[in-house]
Amino acid sequence: MTSTTAPPQAATTRPQTASIVIQFVLTGIVWGSSFLFMKVALGGISPAQVAWSRLLLGALALGLFVVLRRDRLPTTGRIWMHLTVVAVTFCVVPFLIFAWAQQHVSSGLSSIYNATTPIMTAIMAWAVLRVERLKPGQIAGILIGILGVMVIIAPWSGMDATQGIGAQLAILGATACYGFSFAYMRRFLADSGVSALVFSFLNIGLAAAIMLLLTPVLVLTPVRLDAGIVLAVVLLGFLGTGLAYVWNQNVLRAWGPTRASTVTYITPVVGVTLGVLVLHEQVSWNEPVGALIVFAGILLAQDRLRLRRREA
Repeated sequence: MTSTTAPPQAATTRPQTASIVIQFVLTGIVWGSSFLFMKVALGGISPAQVAWSRLLLGALALGLFVVLRRDRLPTTGRIWMHLTVVAVTFCVVPFLIFAWAQQHVSSGLSSIYNATTPIMTAIMAWAVLRVERLKPGQIAGILIGILGVMVIIAPWSGMDATQGIGAQLAILGATACYGFSFAYMRRFLADSGVSALVFSFLNIGLAAAIMLLLTPVLVLTPVRLDAGIVLAVVLLGFLGTGLAYVWNQNVLRAWGPTRASTVTYITPVVGVTLGVLVLHEQVSWNEPVGALIVFAGILLAQDRLRLRRREA
């Protein structure tokens, strides 16, 4: 959680900075694993049921933390209105799109497309909602991150054209929703005074309430459950849609929307690793090299790796 008082000493700032970095990395790992969880869950339940389940389980997990910490809910109608907008654009719509699209594309390809979120966020934050100005270093970091993703994809070896073009375009629409949501939070909810935990709970909780209203239309279809599908849904809900959202809110408040959204650069790296460990996929030289380039892009985008300037 962020503090309202300024840290009196640099020694106090360092642990806070380290904590934000750790939460940033953990969020990327959990969200990168979510694509595998969705793919497994789709083996027995529908895309709408995947989105419905993860939102309800995430809301339950976050609600439990709110009760244990006895955090207060906001009382201003304006905050509730903005939170409802974020619930739709950051959860309901993209969750439904990703779950539907993964019927037609691989989980690895979905995680790679998810890495376009920083680009979408930069566009939304700069051109649409005008909450940030991009520095040359941030632009360079975003471009280097894209280069790393392209190295992982390895387009020179030929791409699989059998995967649905419509589904791929839909995923890009979902990442545009994420980009809009990051910038929207920065503009309308940065000074809400709501803790990161309560913010995440209301974000997921309002989205879960919307999905509950849509249950008769979207969710009442046959299911086929086994241990693997149940485990995937539980992990997707409690971790990917629960705890990881608290971490993401802490990072967003500390770094801003453009840099916080670079967490999606980690997801292709996680996707490649899970492909080896779980799906027994082969790894070629371009995948670890691309991962290193991606992390270099993250450092630049966060202003942690700077080029030396010429002295006057």
